[in-house]
Amino acid sequence: MTSRVIAVSRSATHTFSKTPLESIRLLAGLGVEGDAHAGVTVKHRSRVARDPSQPNLRQVHLVHAELHDELREAGFAVREGDMGENVTTRGVDLLALPTGTRLRLGETAVVEVTGLRNPCAQLNGFQDGLMKAVLDRDEEGNLVRKAGVMGIVIEGGEVRPGDPVYVEPPAGPHEPLRPV
Repeated sequence: MTSRVIAVSRSATHTFSKTPLESIRLLAGLGVEGDAHAGVTVKHRSRVARDPSQPNLRQVHLVHAELHDELREAGFAVREGDMGENVTTRGVDLLALPTGTRLRLGETAVVEVTGLRNPCAQLNGFQDGLMKAVLDRDEEGNLVRKAGVMGIVIEGGEVRPGDPVYVEPPAGPHEPLRPV
């Protein structure tokens, strides 16, 4: 199975969910053109309140469509963009990627994975119990965050549903993803 982009979404305001579109444009060093979270420095309101000069390691939010499948099977009504993601993929185990992995999306866009999305209470505001549903425990009892990954735009370009996704792991020792 070829890894693919299933949907692309954005929101010009700080809404929880984002609107699915026919395409989005990624801007190198900034994020998704026209999205409230685009910028060199942090745009997530809680992080801006702490230190607005922090670098924006959360320019692009990616979620695997397999999570949507799992959540729908558990009784949640979720669609692409509902959990605030900009890019929904299928066929890529996003959560298993090491930090620094580069994802080639479509013809020219490249996103470097910076870490895991740390699920927040806004998930429960969207649908009761959703936050718990995107958290799990592994065999050793460690917390597993399933709400997708965050990244920065290395190379810009247009991204559309149906575009291929190519995974390029970083060289050298691999660092596991941590919340950013």
